[in-house]
Amino acid sequence: MGKATLVIMAAGIGSRFGGGIKQLEAVGPSGEIIMDYSIFDAMDAGFDKVVFVIRRDLEKDFKEIIGERIEKIIDVEYAYQELLDIPEKYKHKAKNRKKPWGTGQAILCCKDVVHEPFLVINADDYYGKSAYKKAFEYLTSHPDNSGYQGCMVGFVLGNTLSDNGGVTRGVCKVDEHRMLTEIVETHNIVKTSEGAAVKKEDALIPIALDSEVSMNMWGLSPEFIDILEEGFDVYLDNIDEEDPKGEYLLPTIIGDLLEKGKMSVKVLNSTDEWFGVTYKEDKDSVVNAIRGLIADGIYEEKLFKNKSICVR
Repeated sequence: MGKATLVIMAAGIGSRFGGGIKQLEAVGPSGEIIMDYSIFDAMDAGFDKVVFVIRRDLEKDFKEIIGERIEKIIDVEYAYQELLDIPEKYKHKAKNRKKPWGTGQAILCCKDVVHEPFLVINADDYYGKSAYKKAFEYLTSHPDNSGYQGCMVGFVLGNTLSDNGGVTRGVCKVDEHRMLTEIVETHNIVKTSEGAAVKKEDALIPIALDSEVSMNMWGLSPEFIDILEEGFDVYLDNIDEEDPKGEYLLPTIIGDLLEKGKMSVKVLNSTDEWFGVTYKEDKDSVVNAIRGLIADGIYEEKLFKNKSICVR
């Protein structure tokens, strides 16, 4: 069996909560946080290493809450995403910014610690067991992947919406071979009485609930990081230094490569229900969802009870 690494993008945790880190609050009955369930499912699927992408200012709390525990059961590395972690010639373009440069930069920060096929996930998203199993199977059955090949786990839009506000999703199109042909980063998708819609100023533009969307769950090879590095220089060359919010985003990067015929992406479909902490108010629904999964026998009350570690 081949090796594969789980990369958890956690540098942005807390940014939507005024500096708090609500995503590190317990959602499981024994003190588990969402990342515990992600790591548990990834290990169950076969992943044997975890890389946490974090900010330096969160390092102490992060390691106390999860890192030091997880190090006891799986190989752990850290990568650090910082605003000024860019070539010296571009640092003047960071003068009006308050946060790093997006998910593309987050993966680029892993260059020295990721040497195997890897799966990217968000820290505050629950993806479901089948997603990890399908991704691991793909990554380890394509050991000679070049940086121009990869996979993405696609989710049904209706399973990924929040009751508490709009969300951003990469809306995907696939061909008859389940290859990704287009991905459109779509902002402010909200629930409506008819289903779902994209909210634009005073207009609601309907969108099908069964649309396939990306939740930033990408299966990639180490060579892809070289592509990111080359593209990041181009991105920084062209970004307006007066723009404080522009980001180097994986869906946009991969979409551009697809459009140019420079990359192929296999879409692995998941019908599992996604949930996560996009808004502070989402926590209660996550807690209830976890309880339901435990009641259904998907998880034990104490997630890592056979791993000899204490969650809290």
